[in-house]
Amino acid sequence: MEAKIIEAKPIPGAMPQYKTTYDITPKAGDAYFDDSKWPAIEPKELAARRSGGHVAFIWYRTNLTIPARIGDFETTGAKAVLTVLVDDYAEVWINGQIPRRAGYPSPATIQGFNMPNRVVLSESVKPGDRFQIAVFGINGPISIAPANTVWFREARLEFYR
Repeated sequence: MEAKIIEAKPIPGAMPQYKTTYDITPKAGDAYFDDSKWPAIEPKELAARRSGGHVAFIWYRTNLTIPARIGDFETTGAKAVLTVLVDDYAEVWINGQIPRRAGYPSPATIQGFNMPNRVVLSESVKPGDRFQIAVFGINGPISIAPANTVWFREARLEFYR
């Protein structure tokens, strides 16, 4: 779903010359956000170029349930790592949170131009664990307003022992 920039009131304590500012809507990172009316995207369509270009933002959302097995691999106790690569930038929300720490690299926030976001879902999964994943795709560089679109290059789930 496309996200839009909207006008908003400045935060309390803002300098007086700032009478207005901007925000994004919808705020679809919340784990309980209702996306039931959004169009469904088939996996083979994930790489489709979305947005009208320029400064553009697209939300992608999905639910993931860890299976007991993938082929011969038993998932119980494995580390689960989600990798997404969105052209051009992405933020990744897991269960309504965007994992981050001030002053440290944060794999859930913008990593750089066309760089993957690699987020640990769990250090030790068990079958039936559920994750609500929201990815905020951003066209960029934002200050240049590029003549391209937002699209997924990659979405991958890996398990490690």
